[in-house]
Parts: sequence; structure tokens; C-alpha cells
Amino acid sequence: MMISNQSGISGTTGGCSVPIRVNRNTRTDPTMVNVAGIMFGPNEIGIIAGPCAVESKEQLIETAKKVRNSGGAVLRGGAFKPRSSPYSFQGLGEEGVKLLCEARKETGLPFVTEVMDTRQVEYIAEHADMLQVGSRNMHNYPLLKEVGMTKKPVLLKRGMMATIEELLHSAEYILNQGNDQVILCERGIRTFETSTRNTLDLNAVPMLKHLSHLPVIVDPSHGTGHRWMVPAMARAAIAAGADGLIMEIHYNPDKALCDGHQSLSPEEFDRLMNDLVKIARSIGREILLPQPSII
Repeated sequence: MMISNQSGISGTTGGCSVPIRVNRNTRTDPTMVNVAGIMFGPNEIGIIAGPCAVESKEQLIETAKKVRNSGGAVLRGGAFKPRSSPYSFQGLGEEGVKLLCEARKETGLPFVTEVMDTRQVEYIAEHADMLQVGSRNMHNYPLLKEVGMTKKPVLLKRGMMATIEELLHSAEYILNQGNDQVILCERGIRTFETSTRNTLDLNAVPMLKHLSHLPVIVDPSHGTGHRWMVPAMARAAIAAGADGLIMEIHYNPDKALCDGHQSLSPEEFDRLMNDLVKIARSIGREILLPQPSII
């Protein structure tokens, strides 16, 4: 494969142009992304879990405890929520970020939360351990540049109608600011199929790992939109070589203010974690477990 320094891209066998900085031919060793001591990369598999949205202190702390005790390594929780309807719950904003900080202090779990606007980046980067750029903002290039300048780890989700090539070019915007701490996330794309929320493209896992040196994780919650499907697709993602998962967990999914229909209960998450440990070991990897519980 030849790399053009003028165009900034290189041709690949699949007809996909891969930018220089994310290109595996530029950096043959896989990148390790460090999220407050939790390493995402080719060896251990990291599990990110938590509620879709931070709703209250009780909801977040109780869910975080369950996540940690079942083996989750990083807590997820939305403080600023991009919703299709302006009348849906939009999150608690800065108060939600403060609650995530409380949950980190109480459980020891680092946390990732979504940033939607360049004006939010400085505040969230000051508090969060990892910044998430969601599917709707994968093409928000000013935001990508801004999170790249923070030098904080970034979780970059594939756009709901984005190609793999487009995802890699979005990651390049972040790396171009000197920040190589980027995790790519396959979260399902829109197709003609309507029985699931999205079509979870597990082809993306080996393809992205073939084209790029960046870690790749999978979101089976948004990828399916069905709670009962999440365990099966999570298991399949690990078998396909994913470096981690991000899943929605709620201590009472039926009463969740956001995406309860695709959120696992703590009991379901605990059973799934036992399966994932076995699958990881069968392919010569390990699930990255937190230190013995402090709660």
C-alpha cells in the first residue's frame, strides 16, 4: 500500500481510502488507549456500561455499583442527551456531570459521557475520563477538532449512515490535533431492515482492525434496540475480535427515562459478563476486570 503525503490518504484493497494517521501501515503496532488506567487494545477487553441517561443520584449510584460488581471497567452515562424529539428527556446537563463525578468517587470507575457542542468540550474534558462523540456528531468536524485538542481519550461512534471510510476520516480529524487516544465504536447503521433499531455491522470489527491501529468496540444496545438481543450480539462481538463493548444498564429498565427497552437489568448484565469471560478466554483474551470491590 502506498501512502500519499500530499493527499493524506492511501488506497486499500477494499476500495476504501484510509487517512495517514489512522492507517495501520503508518503504525503497525496497535494503539493502546488509556482511560484512567484502563487500557483498551489488543490484549484485554474492556467493558463500558451504565445508564443511557443520568436521571438521579440514586439511579446512577445504584447502577454504577451493579456495573462494577459484575466486572464493568468504565461507567457510561449521558448528561447531555441528543434526542430525536425536542420534547424527550434531554438529560441533566452539568448536574449530570457532577453526579457522574460522585459515582466515580464512590465506585472507583472512570466515566465516559457524550459531548455535543464545542462550547461543552472544556467543561466536560475537565471532569470526564473519556469524551464520547456520538453517532449524530461523527461529521461535526469543528467538534472533532476541539476534542482532539483536549488530549483526553475519545470514544468515536460510527454515524448511523456512515461508511467505514467516513468513520476513519472522522477519526483522522482527532488524530490530526495530536491526540491518538481514540476508540472506534460500531453502533449499528440504518438499512432497509425495520425489525431492529439499527443493523449492527459486525463486519466492521475485523475490517477496522485490518485498516487501522485504533481499538474497536461495539455497542449492541443501540445496534439492536432490543434488550433481549443485546447478550447475543455482545457475545458475537467479542468472538469477532472487538476490543470492548459499551452497553446500557439500568437498575430498573422499565422505568428508565431514556432507552429502557434496550437496557439490561443488573441481573442480565451479570449473567452476560460470565459468558463474555468464557468467550474471551476461548480466543486467547481476557476481560479487563476492576480491582476487588471497594463498595
